Amino acid sequence: MDVDRPGCSALKLPTPAANSARRQNMETEGSTGATRRLVRRGVPVLTYGRRQAATDDTPLPPTPTRRTAKGVNMPDHKVGSREQWQAARDALAKLEAEHAKLGRKVTEKRRQLPWVSVEKEYQFDTEEGKKTLAELFDGRSHLLAYNIMFGPDYELGACPGCSNLGDELDATRVHLNHRDVTLICFSRAPIDRLVAYKQRMGWQFPYVSTYGTEFPFDFGLALTPEQAQEIPEVKNMIDNPPEWLEDWGRQVGAKLEDGLREGPSFIAFARENGRVYHTYTVMAPDPFVAPYHSFLLQRTPKAEPDEPRAWRKDEYPS
Repeated sequence: MDVDRPGCSALKLPTPAANSARRQNMETEGSTGATRRLVRRGVPVLTYGRRQAATDDTPLPPTPTRRTAKGVNMPDHKVGSREQWQAARDALAKLEAEHAKLGRKVTEKRRQLPWVSVEKEYQFDTEEGKKTLAELFDGRSHLLAYNIMFGPDYELGACPGCSNLGDELDATRVHLNHRDVTLICFSRAPIDRLVAYKQRMGWQFPYVSTYGTEFPFDFGLALTPEQAQEIPEVKNMIDNPPEWLEDWGRQVGAKLEDGLREGPSFIAFARENGRVYHTYTVMAPDPFVAPYHSFLLQRTPKAEPDEPRAWRKDEYPS
């Protein structure tokens, strides 16, 4: 990151010693830090909703498609009788039931994760002024936050894929609030830029800036420039970016060495007896970190695109 650029000089980066200790913790204890996930998965963090194999991290092969007379790409498919469809559907239902059973087991394991007390005091910029982590709970016992890729060096707005996910958060807030959960979003860009972007997107959720704090680095929501250079997968994406990634950099208005340091993630905290605890973090390309419409698309036969491109809702090509 070019620290001489406006808006960057006040960013407090961890010391080299802190970076070293944090890296060691990630590698030996399985921290929620971004380094371990990126190395383990070996895929770009921008692959929103990309299909993952059930037993490993290898993406499934693309669905073969054919072009119709009207120029529409359709998946190759069989045509059968109602009886053939029902037999195939029954077989699939068994797999879906096994998947659901495993999902319930994973959910239970997730809830059994140990809570880690948050000892450091953080001050965040919000639309209402400075707030502590505890104050972000807004009187509830649980806090769930989505970390939108919108770094201090992004000159044209947040990541389009993250923006797609953000578009779909507001409707669920009332239901989470009635279940003692507060939903917010974080980004590292300064608060004035978050507010302007929030207004452009028409969002209502609280949008909180972590600018100038160590919070995103402490919780693996962002990489320091040094960490990014030490991760072969990230360095390779920066040095040899595919065309879609170059386009993404132009969409956000940031150099890739700056843009790829943000981690699209959900992070959860709980508050009990006046103390705040970190309970969970999950980062893309985990399938959970994807816009809800991507889950709906999975219930159609529509083939997924070969490249993980996304557009903001006011920028779709005509």
